[in-house]
Amino acid sequence: MGAGGHGRSVAEAVLMADHFSLVGFADDGAFAAGEDVWGLPVLGPAAAFEKYAGHAAHAVVAIGNNVLRQKLCAQLRAVGFSLASVIHPKAIVSPRAQLAAGVAVMAGAIVGTEAILGQGAIVNCGAVVDHHAQVHEFGHLGVNACMAGGSVLGALAWMQAGSAIGYGVQIEAGTVLKPGEAR
Repeated sequence: MGAGGHGRSVAEAVLMADHFSLVGFADDGAFAAGEDVWGLPVLGPAAAFEKYAGHAAHAVVAIGNNVLRQKLCAQLRAVGFSLASVIHPKAIVSPRAQLAAGVAVMAGAIVGTEAILGQGAIVNCGAVVDHHAQVHEFGHLGVNACMAGGSVLGALAWMQAGSAIGYGVQIEAGTVLKPGEAR
């Protein structure tokens, strides 16, 4: 996982949820700077995943860029890692929601009844995925973004902070909604 802002937020959720052990970070910038994060090592650059296989069986790609997250998830799987899903203990996720591998649901987020989150999706702090809504692979809801019931966020699409999708509205793959934009 990255050691930047999103990476640290997901790492905090990992530590608080206590389902996995956090063994370190893979991050190009922090590794080059010789940093550690909260006393945990930056194991090396993100591209050297095969070197980290001895440290863990699961990994989380905690990077907000949807295309890069998709690429890194594929690289991790190719060298034998399973993608862990991380749900912050202060998030609310319906037991009837379907979550694919590599999903991150952050503090204060709500995932409603029979909602579907595709592989690598991010539901950031305070965001809402209402009943029967779908977030396709590597979709990303920013802080306080809101999807009404039955709406669909296409693959690799990004709802920036405070954006909203109305009931049954479908957003095409790769679309970026501006902060506060409503459709």
